[in-house]
Amino acid sequence: MARIKPLAELLDSCVGKAFAAQGFASTDIIAAWPEIVGERLARFCQPSRIEWPRGKRGNENGRPDPGALIVRVEGAFALELQHLAPVVIQRVNAHYGWACIGRIVLRQGRIERPARRQPPIPLDPARRGEVALAVSRIEDDGLRDALDRLGIAIVSDTPRR
Repeated sequence: MARIKPLAELLDSCVGKAFAAQGFASTDIIAAWPEIVGERLARFCQPSRIEWPRGKRGNENGRPDPGALIVRVEGAFALELQHLAPVVIQRVNAHYGWACIGRIVLRQGRIERPARRQPPIPLDPARRGEVALAVSRIEDDGLRDALDRLGIAIVSDTPRR
């Protein structure tokens, strides 16, 4: 039987090459950015790429020399991020467990934010009952709950014909 994998494990295989082209070893800095800099600051800045130094590679520990983290930031928050740069560098390095970032380069620009979600449309109790009946015979609690949530999402987004 195939092992169920979390989406985070599959993300690297899907977009890993695109992130590698931008200097990221993996996608986790993008996903962890709000935890690294805080929710408030993450709304106004996001990492774009890492530029690694050219020429001499590595140090006595076998690690590459620290790179520059290029961060896109909205205008008003550039000054705040500039003041917080040492803290952000420390947090990124702590996230990776080694001194991979030596400096931050700020680039002003717009930050793409996900569209605001519309409030959910109230679910018809009859449709909710159909979903509950469909998953009621599944013995595994986790699978039954997941399929129940999926069924509710499907019937709430699809108008009845």
